[in-house]
Amino acid sequence: MTEAAGREFEYRVRVPYAHTDQMGVVYYANYLVYFEMARAAMLREVGLPYGELEKQGLALPVIEASCLYKHPARYDDEVRVASRCLLAGPRLRVDYVLTCGQTLVATGFTVHACVAPGGKVVRPPPLLCRLTAP
Repeated sequence: MTEAAGREFEYRVRVPYAHTDQMGVVYYANYLVYFEMARAAMLREVGLPYGELEKQGLALPVIEASCLYKHPARYDDEVRVASRCLLAGPRLRVDYVLTCGQTLVATGFTVHACVAPGGKVVRPPPLLCRLTAP
């Protein structure tokens, strides 16, 4: 994770059977779903639910995503998703570390553009600084 990032947020998800593949492990694309779930919880925790941001005319589309898989998570595992946010210019980067107990499951990040109505890329508004404040 980026050292310059602010506070760490935590989200926990219990792996449902529907998220596993034929081998009984979490299907690789579902890790990106866990990123999204953690990101939405992070926004809610600082009083900025995504729906409220949209009402204010701000969208945060994903423009880059990466996930490095270290160890499989399985059905009914409780996965902890730690996330940190960094604001840089017109972009927002969220880093993620997924663990199951003491086992590192995956690491990754998403990068988001801050987009105003009409698709214009803008600098993140000051209210998004709530994500990086310790």
